[in-house]
Amino acid sequence: MSIVAADWLPYSLPLRRPWQTSQGVFDVRQGRLLRLIDDGARQAWGDCAPLPEFGIDESAATAFAEETAMLDLAAQKAEQSLNAWLSGKPPEESIAVNGNLGSLSSIKDDALKQALATGYSILKIKVGIGDWRAEIAHLQRLNKQLPRGTLFRLDANAAWKMDEASAFVMACADLPIESLEEPLSQPTPAGLASLQGLASFPLAVDESIQLLDAPFFDHPPVRRLVLKPARHGGLLATMGLALRAQARGIECVVSSGLESACGLLACAHLAAAIAPWQTHGLGTAEWLAEDTGASPPVSAGRLILPRGTGLGFVPGLTQAARKP
Repeated sequence: MSIVAADWLPYSLPLRRPWQTSQGVFDVRQGRLLRLIDDGARQAWGDCAPLPEFGIDESAATAFAEETAMLDLAAQKAEQSLNAWLSGKPPEESIAVNGNLGSLSSIKDDALKQALATGYSILKIKVGIGDWRAEIAHLQRLNKQLPRGTLFRLDANAAWKMDEASAFVMACADLPIESLEEPLSQPTPAGLASLQGLASFPLAVDESIQLLDAPFFDHPPVRRLVLKPARHGGLLATMGLALRAQARGIECVVSSGLESACGLLACAHLAAAIAPWQTHGLGTAEWLAEDTGASPPVSAGRLILPRGTGLGFVPGLTQAARKP
């Protein structure tokens, strides 16, 4: 297999509403698609979309795009879907994903109703933006609107000092919390382990990748690792990290870096390959008012993977699903 053509196609995609975390706000997603064509006339794609707020720098995002396109070609040549090529198992048809409601303070009743109607049983919410006491009160109000069995997946994006995080975790005792990501502004293994001891639910490391050394895996301070392939430089490196974590009993969830449809599909194939039993953080396509191509549909809380070989990305600027 030889590459006979390659080009980069820049994009700028408006969001339906601002994306807010404790680290900042943005309302446009910028990046570039990589297109490769091989000597068999196969086209393959990769998505490069740096985002410093998520710890995704230019070099890692570029490596992710280049590797995704090469693996897309390899899977096409092997006549396998990308997730089957990665796992060595039969292809997965779908994976469970969480709904993504954005920041707690910005949640509207219609967005909550739409998420529940889509079949999401886990709702991702950004916290750590306002006073933690007010946020607990807000979660308690939202909880009254949830059907039995629906859970909150919370992400603080490194918002709190240890005393605030501890108080928040203990105040969650009567709430249906599925997990809490990145609670500490200055995370250390000892601090996270102490906080995990207070929580009945998993704490998760996401952007604090500086912690992922040998001692972390020898004595895991948290129960979950959130993986963004574009941050780790590619699908294969992320897969290796996941296998290492799972061998130590650490749960692994694949999460979107708010990539376009191309990058989202790559993340979804990886999720299907490494942990098809988990609920992954990939329900983000609806945030984009426009997209680089057809995004994978979500039905009954499950993202439907494309049939056929390779990545399955179909390019072409599209209007995203109608606003809820």
